Amino acid sequence: MPLAREADTAIAVRLNGVPGAAGLAPDAAWQQAPPVCFAWDWQGSNPDPERETGVRILWSPQTLFFKFVARYRNITVFDDAAPDGRRDHLWDRDVAEVFLQPAELSGRHYKEFEVSPNGLWVDLDIAPQAKGSLHSGLQRMAKINEQTRTWEAQLAIPMSSLTADFDPKRSWRVNFYRVEGPSEPRFYSAWQPTRTTVPNFHVPEAFGRLVFEP
Repeated sequence: MPLAREADTAIAVRLNGVPGAAGLAPDAAWQQAPPVCFAWDWQGSNPDPERETGVRILWSPQTLFFKFVARYRNITVFDDAAPDGRRDHLWDRDVAEVFLQPAELSGRHYKEFEVSPNGLWVDLDIAPQAKGSLHSGLQRMAKINEQTRTWEAQLAIPMSSLTADFDPKRSWRVNFYRVEGPSEPRFYSAWQPTRTTVPNFHVPEAFGRLVFEP
C-alpha cells in the first residue's frame, strides 16, 4: 500500500521492470507514482494555475527518475548548448529544477539538476563556498505540447552520482522549482516555499522530505 504523504513529503515509488532503451522509465510506470503539485511563487503566495507544475518520482537501486509536467504561459529557452545538451546558466531561461540532499549530506551540501522545455540540462554539486559540475551521466527527454500549453521533461539520474551507499529506508531532503520568463519580473515557483525577500532557491533548510516506497 502506498505511503501516506504529508504536505512536505514527496514519495518515490520503486520501478517495476527495467528502463527503456533511452534509460528512461516506461510511460506506464509513471501512473504508480503520486504527484506533488505546486503553482504558487517562491514565497508560497500568488498562485498561478496556468503555471502549475506536477512532479512524479520513481526509483530503482541504480537510478532515480523524475517526471515534470509544467503548464506554461510562454516558453523562453536557450538554443545553444554543449554537444551533449549541457548548458550552464540554464536558470536564466525557463526550467524545472530538483535539488537533492541524500541522507549522508547535510547543511549546505546538495545536488542541483535542471532541465528546460527543449531538453537542455545542467547538473551541479553545491557545497559551502563551492559549486562544480556533477558529471552525473543523467539521461533526459523533453517535449512541448502547444495544444495543452504544457511541457514535459524526464530525468534519469544514476544513483551512483548521488550517493555511495543507497539505502531506501533512509529519507532524503528535496525541493522542486520552476522558472519562467525571459526577463524580470520572472515567475519563480517552489514546491516548499523558501520565503526569502527576493527569489532564492538555495535555501536547504526549506527542503521537504523524499521517502522511498519499498
